[in-house]
Amino acid sequence: MNMLRSVSVAVCLSLLSVTTACAQEADSAFIKQNYTKHEYHIAMRDGVKLFTIVYVPKDASATRTYPMVMQRTCYSVAPYGPGAYPTSLGPDRYMMRDKYVFVYQDVRGRYMSEGTFENVRPFVPDSIKAKDPKAVDEASDTYDTIDWLLKNIPYNNGLVGQWGISYPGFYTTMGALSGHPALVAVSPQAPVTNFYFEDFHHNGALTQGYFYTYPVFGIQHPAPTSENWWMPAIQKVMSQGLPDDYDFQLSLGPLRNTTERYYKDNFFWQQIIEHPDYDAFWQARAAGPSIAEHMRTGTPMPAMLVVGGWFDAEDLYGPLQVHRTVQANDPERFNGLVEGPFRHGGWSAQGITHTVHGDIYFGDSLEIKFQRDVETPFFRHFLKDGGKGAVGLPNALIFDTGKKTWESFEQWPPASVTQGTLYLGPQGTLSFDAPTGGAAYSEYVSDPSEPEASRCQIPTIQGFTMYQYMSDDQRCFDNDRGVVTFETPPLGQDVTLAGPIEAHLYVSTSTDASDYVVKLIDVYPMDEPDSPYRPDKEVHYAGYQQLVRGEIMRGRYRDGFESPKPFVPGQVTEVDFRLQDVLQTFKKGHRIMVQVQSTWFPAFDRNPQHYVPNIYEATQADFVTATERVYHTPTQASKLEVGVLPAGGR
Repeated sequence: MNMLRSVSVAVCLSLLSVTTACAQEADSAFIKQNYTKHEYHIAMRDGVKLFTIVYVPKDASATRTYPMVMQRTCYSVAPYGPGAYPTSLGPDRYMMRDKYVFVYQDVRGRYMSEGTFENVRPFVPDSIKAKDPKAVDEASDTYDTIDWLLKNIPYNNGLVGQWGISYPGFYTTMGALSGHPALVAVSPQAPVTNFYFEDFHHNGALTQGYFYTYPVFGIQHPAPTSENWWMPAIQKVMSQGLPDDYDFQLSLGPLRNTTERYYKDNFFWQQIIEHPDYDAFWQARAAGPSIAEHMRTGTPMPAMLVVGGWFDAEDLYGPLQVHRTVQANDPERFNGLVEGPFRHGGWSAQGITHTVHGDIYFGDSLEIKFQRDVETPFFRHFLKDGGKGAVGLPNALIFDTGKKTWESFEQWPPASVTQGTLYLGPQGTLSFDAPTGGAAYSEYVSDPSEPEASRCQIPTIQGFTMYQYMSDDQRCFDNDRGVVTFETPPLGQDVTLAGPIEAHLYVSTSTDASDYVVKLIDVYPMDEPDSPYRPDKEVHYAGYQQLVRGEIMRGRYRDGFESPKPFVPGQVTEVDFRLQDVLQTFKKGHRIMVQVQSTWFPAFDRNPQHYVPNIYEATQADFVTATERVYHTPTQASKLEVGVLPAGGR
């Protein structure tokens, strides 16, 4: 059997197969042949022991030392046991073959580690830690772990890197705040940064598409375990909610029913419903202010490579916020940003020949090129080459999702952008020129009993979470009574938008509570050719309306997320919010479209449209239909503020 397995690996390698199965088999064999596994329980400053696995290259010696690369996670560092090896190590297979000491750690309260788990544990400033030696956070746990590793893992070269995607990205950001001098390079990838503006909320609206995830984050376990103790609760809700999540979640009624039927004992769900506003609870868990506060103390920060995906339905906010905050507080430090045409964590995928998101093909092997040409050189430069000389990477490597090309910039947003304004106009027009007359408003009806769907297709939730809706075809919403549409004529030349999109709406509602959704869409011409690599051959690009960027705003927070207030029925009110960044070239012959609506379900929860102090406690009687108006007069001009990149303005 062993001989046959060796032959199989050899065949895979000799044929240079790119199949995932062959790659995993070859990688697994490489790990066992080249790394030795060790398991430790490392004591933190308060006595809690964290379970840690260390993979050391077998050829490490006094004359061949290796840097350490660490991931801290709440998602398990399995496989457990000295003889159990994973099928991959490190951020990518190129780094694995470059060889590092790879370190994996269960954070406190998760899996085999001791302690109590806390979601996005607040950062404790160094001034408080100096007074209380047992004050702990994820930064101090990182510091204590690194200190132990340097002293106890032989043949390390004294330098440490850290990386992580999503929640591990949060732990990576917190690691950067540890202040440990040996931590010289970190890569927060799609990092959780603020649960009130990403993941579980968007601008105060609940991300109801995460309905199935709460058991993972809201059930404690009494003692260290290698099992997924939350799985029975997940299986219960998923067995009832799929495959048609729209009808199922609509049938649940108000969110108070979700509490009663599924999550009344879930501590994370309880925290969410007890803190509907952006109060001190959420503010303490925001990484952005913690980064700024830490950097103002003058504590050295490691070099950073922040990574995100333009179609990341979970953590698009995080990488942009982390990069922006570090850049503002220490512009001299290397602080790279990568944004590619990927779903959540998609840049880490293996064996991808044709890179697609949803229906759209973006190029060949973009994931592999990122891993080989960006991620691996970043860590090699700072951990193996001592950070000497130029990094060899741009400050911002950004994918243009319209031209389908990588673009390099000295800063993000690019310095060469000019301010532009897309005005929503009468009769469904959209223009860079302000309206001068015509109808004062466009009107739609928002009915929470028939909310606008997150996707034209069912299900919205793919297995465990959402992702495809971020680039979906929007044609099915063109004639919906709950949507108003604004559109340019066919473009006479390419138009490239770069940087954040800011929505400024003048609206009125017939009730006293409402949400607003703004969607930026690329409308393909009727002669747009299909890609042979689109996953569904029944989908055609002719007339396709691709979502480029969309966002929801809970209207009660228009004057501050800490201070909710009702609308005055019929009164014109300004509502401003950010749609996050884009780099999108709308090609000649395409159209730019904007849609405005008040529901986007079940990606986001329904506003009852009758003002209640806490939407999580609303009853069915609170849900009412509203007539919504979007104004476009010369003095009340609804618009999108955009950055326009001139041709050749890179």
